[in-house]
Amino acid sequence: MSKPFTKVLIANRGEIACRVMRTARAMGYRTVAVYSEVDAQAPHVVQADEAVCIGPAAAAESYLSIPALLDAARRTGADAVHPGYGFLSERADFAQACAEAGLVFIGPPPSAIEAMGDKAGAKRRMLAAGVPCAPGYLPAEGEPQVEDEQLVREARRLGAPLLVKAVAGGGGRGMRLLREDADLADASLAQALSGARREAENAFGNGRLMLERLIEGGRHIEIQVFADAHGQAVHLGERDCTAQRRRQKVIEEAPSPSVSPEMRAAMGADAVAAALAVGYVGAGTVEFIVDAEGRHFFLEMNTRLQVEHPVTEAVTGFDLVQWQLRVAAGEPLRHWLPRGQDDVRFDPARMGHAIEVRLYAEDPYQGFQPQTGTVLHWQPQHAVAAGQLAGGGQLQASASVRIDAGIAEGGQVSPWYDAMIAKFIAHGTTREDARRRLIAALQDSPLLGLATNRRFLIALLQHPQFIASELTTTRLDEWAAEDAPPLQRPAPSDADWRLAAALRWWSASSPGGLANGWRGAGMASQTVTLRWREAQRKLRLTLSGQGDAMTVTDDSSEQTLKLLSRDGARWRISADGVAQSCIALSDAQGGLHFAAANADFVFTEPAAAPRASDMPDASRLCSPVAGTVASVAVQPGERVALGQPLVCVEAMKMEMWQHARAAGTVRAVHVAPKASVRSGALLVELTLEAS
Repeated sequence: MSKPFTKVLIANRGEIACRVMRTARAMGYRTVAVYSEVDAQAPHVVQADEAVCIGPAAAAESYLSIPALLDAARRTGADAVHPGYGFLSERADFAQACAEAGLVFIGPPPSAIEAMGDKAGAKRRMLAAGVPCAPGYLPAEGEPQVEDEQLVREARRLGAPLLVKAVAGGGGRGMRLLREDADLADASLAQALSGARREAENAFGNGRLMLERLIEGGRHIEIQVFADAHGQAVHLGERDCTAQRRRQKVIEEAPSPSVSPEMRAAMGADAVAAALAVGYVGAGTVEFIVDAEGRHFFLEMNTRLQVEHPVTEAVTGFDLVQWQLRVAAGEPLRHWLPRGQDDVRFDPARMGHAIEVRLYAEDPYQGFQPQTGTVLHWQPQHAVAAGQLAGGGQLQASASVRIDAGIAEGGQVSPWYDAMIAKFIAHGTTREDARRRLIAALQDSPLLGLATNRRFLIALLQHPQFIASELTTTRLDEWAAEDAPPLQRPAPSDADWRLAAALRWWSASSPGGLANGWRGAGMASQTVTLRWREAQRKLRLTLSGQGDAMTVTDDSSEQTLKLLSRDGARWRISADGVAQSCIALSDAQGGLHFAAANADFVFTEPAAAPRASDMPDASRLCSPVAGTVASVAVQPGERVALGQPLVCVEAMKMEMWQHARAAGTVRAVHVAPKASVRSGALLVELTLEAS
């Protein structure tokens, strides 16, 4: 339903809600935010003209509640709804409910969402339209849940490598990779099918599965398409999303280093044909896998704005959110693209190159485990360029780096939603120019308070295989299996230890320059013991000057450090005459959070004696994070072996199986599937076998 509107409710949260608001307000629309109880102080709430609480933390009771969202629109007088991405953005029933409530849904019609939302049905439509598709097994149209026996037979017929995929949804959920023929054995195949089905049911309420042959050594290339309500559609070129982990995108760039003008034209034509085949309206993305010979195969169509849309904006100069709003209001594309596809030029000298990375609250060196906690420091050094509008649906000349974020200092990263907290986008005249700018932006913008993947992203952007554009869709997973260098946890250097000891002392200094414990007239030195994970160091500090200089000595060397200036958490330090900047602050538990360029560590002072909480108890299995119990694999009285999976906890769209740390018998199970648990909650108790 296209018609004029004046007030837009953004049915989402975080950085995408902030992103939509910037453009909407620049165009003169009023904005309405919705939020759950845990998001009451979130930036998207503060930035909106109006905001409505729509329920408790659980997404099913807030951001996924269609009645709550429609009621928020009614209460505020909003006459349009932008779904963002994720949550309800690809739910045909939500688009239909908005239309029935008289609201403009800023996205495709329900029929297009439904047609492309079922991956099996979408593939059948693409085959009919002449769009090439990867071989696989599709359940028949209208067929209910396919029995596992049928899926097993088809999987063995197709052979490895093979993907088990949920028919509904997207974003890598409900997907399992069977890489080797050994993975097609009964136990492995059964586990893959049950895991994919369970994850799909939890995420999309639909556990139907399909099979698809994995294109070995493939590159993931997607085409941005845009269509209006008057039958016109164009494509805006490609994005390369090959760098992935567990089918989740990590780095996106435009244009693709591996796509020729001829390939772009062919994929673009197929993408436009795909959109027209389902009567598409608005922004959409057609995803392809490209094999080593340069042949492309349709994967799926995302019927929404993509997380990685900023790289397309950077190289084309178009504001895609503005286009969404204009098309939803009934404007034809010809108002700003009078020549249609010919108005979209792909001249490399004009386009330049753009790269985006996703900053996640996760620990890459511990299986990418999601992290929660308070944001102690977050002051990114680059202004956001999105929303700076010019005529013709274009962006003004933007800054070389753009950061889209939905967090703020003092805010909480909770376990209830996706772990992505910000996006960094760099634009340059060449790919190398964009890569260099992006690395510098990440180095300049640390987040303190909880672990993130910042250092992993820097290492990945610096890796020779990324520089040479040699990554494939499985390379990051291969590195994880091999414990390759990009996924090996970096340790503090000697210089980091010495600087941390000095910062530990200076951070406790009084305005006069003397720290607690240094007030004795004859006291000229002090010993500080610091701990980082299992490592521990004793360092000697010798004070000089007015407390603004000291010599730090450890077992192997010494260094003279001088405090030049301090502005909150920002420090300027001279190390042996070389000035450098860093970020450091202490938390309420006495930990020192420290970051400088590629460094990112938390130092503590070890307790005088081991604490009971530091000693692992193999008889008690606790949840590593707050989340939802996805599966319980044992029951009281059952004997378990060392390493046996016991309970699966889902948080931030990731399943984490908790395994037995010793052999024994299950004494008690304290949780059930779908139960919410806090971090550290007791899941299972064991009676351990005598050693």
